[in-house]
Amino acid sequence: MTGATEQPPHTASESSVTLRRVLALALPALGVLAANPLYLLLDTAVIGRLGAGQLAALAAGATVQSTVTTQLTFLSYGTTARSSRFYGAGKKQRAIAEGVQATWVALGVGLLLATVVWIFARPIALFLTNDAGTADMAVQWMRVAAFAIPLTLIIMAGNGWLRGIQNTKLPFYLTLCGLVPGAVALPFLVGRFGLVGSAVANVIGMGLTAAGFLVALVVAHSGSWAPNGRVIARQLVLGRDLILRSLSFQVAFVSAAAVAGRVSVAALAAHQVMLQLWNFLTLVLDSLAIAAQTLTGSALGTGRISEARAVGEKVTRLSLWFALTLAAVFAVGGPFIRRLFTIDEAVLDAMAVPWWLLIAMIAAGGVLFALDGVLLGAGDAAFLRTLTLSSVLVGFLPGIAIAYWAGTGLTGIWCGLAAMIVVRLVGDVWRFYSMRWASLDQPDD
Repeated sequence: MTGATEQPPHTASESSVTLRRVLALALPALGVLAANPLYLLLDTAVIGRLGAGQLAALAAGATVQSTVTTQLTFLSYGTTARSSRFYGAGKKQRAIAEGVQATWVALGVGLLLATVVWIFARPIALFLTNDAGTADMAVQWMRVAAFAIPLTLIIMAGNGWLRGIQNTKLPFYLTLCGLVPGAVALPFLVGRFGLVGSAVANVIGMGLTAAGFLVALVVAHSGSWAPNGRVIARQLVLGRDLILRSLSFQVAFVSAAAVAGRVSVAALAAHQVMLQLWNFLTLVLDSLAIAAQTLTGSALGTGRISEARAVGEKVTRLSLWFALTLAAVFAVGGPFIRRLFTIDEAVLDAMAVPWWLLIAMIAAGGVLFALDGVLLGAGDAAFLRTLTLSSVLVGFLPGIAIAYWAGTGLTGIWCGLAAMIVVRLVGDVWRFYSMRWASLDQPDD
């Protein structure tokens, strides 16, 4: 399948890590990563005008949607790690074939998850909102939005193999092909159908983008289209650790939403606004981590350990400066930014103190996410899994327990989230400078 005549994609003159090379990968990836959170921020702003109840219902529904899809992050990050190694070794068709198998996984698991969400939507919504009226609205949103779950996973798989072959521009264009029509339709559909219109617009946008990724795969792939159990099994071995890592995040975020819902409707609505901002900002910072992952995997694929370390150091410096700039913007413009999403005074009051914790997390994330990218590119998923689990147990859960039992409200919840970030940051810095991640083991052909 790989072909004997394929050559490594790098020449000697391209072996050094340059700012231009990093940004050439990072900027289109930034567009892809920022697009969906930007859409969610628009969604939050549109629904926020309907009232705190609808905003709280969207918070519950979006939490579920995020939970069931982000468990499969290995479809993008794991696929990139494997594809980039093959691409760095000059096996481009083998790298693309990883995308075929990842797409089969996306389709099968996506349909299963959509069915589960449809069946159990009401008990899940009632658990998250602790209010029957809000839960009823959330159920309607969740059952329509469930159709977007397999579409989202197909998109994740497409991003994975395209990043692996160092093509981050095409995913950006395909993302725009779905996001722009969905964003244009959003206010009209919400105006006509209320909260459910938000879910319909989401399905439309994801459907268009997923179709584009499937077409791109058909054009690029020249081998078998049959599911390959051996390759899928190897992807799932890497995916197992990434799934557990993602599950740790979701335990934290679902617990945070549940506790916020028990504080008050205003606290849950405020948490939704801040969480969507955090998700947006982390994915913006993750654009540089995508470049780090792709370049690290490619460098290790041909044995260039010193270049892999140089990638990590350069991307971390860039990411830190970028994060500090974002933190400054949110510190100065906080009052204006918060009022973009709600004019409810109770919701604004609930955000006042946790906002400064958000700013501190942005600054720390500049280093954290860059190093996450290096370790993911090296396939160091087992370490990242263990570190994330530890950060939840040592950092987040004590904070959330204090928030629940001591009544510290949204501030206590976000103290727990900040502690989780600090634990991960310390672990990533230690791991990177230990160089234990620089294994030269290749994925099996």
